[in-house]
Amino acid sequence: MPATVPAKRLTPLRPTVTLAALTLAATTVFAGVAAHEANAALVTYCIGTGGAVTVPNDLYVPAGESCSLEGTTITGNVQVASGANLVVDGGTISGEVRVAADGYLDATSTSMGPVTLAAGGFGVYLRQASSGTVILRPKGSATIEGFLFVEDTTVAGNVNVSVGEVRLDQMTQVTGNLSSSGAYYTDVHDSFVDGTLSVLNNATGSVVCGSAVGGKATFAGNLGGVQLGPNGTLDSCASGGYWGRDVSITNTTGGVSLDDNIINGQLQLASNNPAARVAANNRIRGGVSGAQAPAAAMARDATTAERAGTGDQRAASRRTDAVGEATTAGPAHLR
Repeated sequence: MPATVPAKRLTPLRPTVTLAALTLAATTVFAGVAAHEANAALVTYCIGTGGAVTVPNDLYVPAGESCSLEGTTITGNVQVASGANLVVDGGTISGEVRVAADGYLDATSTSMGPVTLAAGGFGVYLRQASSGTVILRPKGSATIEGFLFVEDTTVAGNVNVSVGEVRLDQMTQVTGNLSSSGAYYTDVHDSFVDGTLSVLNNATGSVVCGSAVGGKATFAGNLGGVQLGPNGTLDSCASGGYWGRDVSITNTTGGVSLDDNIINGQLQLASNNPAARVAANNRIRGGVSGAQAPAAAMARDATTAERAGTGDQRAASRRTDAVGEATTAGPAHLR
């Protein structure tokens, strides 16, 4: 008979930790730490002044602080916190700019994406700049009436405003529509609105002089009056404007005057008190519908005062204070 071979005792297998596994685990841990640190560095805080450097991420101006930049490039978005100030000269902002309650944005010779001023925001001042869509939110329960002043600037998109003083001036161009509802006033001087113009329920009305509007223009429910062209009672200016389509002015109190305009559509008037004054030198292709004052009532008004408003003074004071605070704080750590 064949010899019996003793059975081997089976030993349970034990898990074996290899060097490769340890290396992988360590790599995973360190990668997690690195990712956490990278996420923490995705926002650069700005308190103080900055020069011609590139910020490779988002920029944040903390609450109550001031940031003054010159020649700075920001590759991400910008957020200006409550009560904070951002003053930019000769800069580039690749993303959007959001300004919180009581926050202020002052940009000169700077390009940026969309701009949004939150409810209760202090204001936005753009000079020789370019931006995307501009939005000013209603003030809500805040006591601050924000403002939008735009000079020699191109807005690539719409302008939507629901609060405060609004003025477009010095060859500003809006490639979309300009819509203002519930503002203090909305004035357009020597500027272009490629789309429609809508001015509704403004507390002291609207003045449009030396400007062109490509789409339909609607003025409704405004107090204080509507002045299109010179020789009105709201503001002084040199010339009227060009209107590419119909112009509708309704439910206006405080007076309506049109002088030296070209309207490539119909002038529609209704429920204005007093009746609109339409000068004989207006060229209105589609004619006039609705009540208007007798031609003799359109007299030259040599006593027109400059438009009343406090935004300019408030903006100048806020900018001066912001630059001073940023200078006192010293150089910002932007990289």
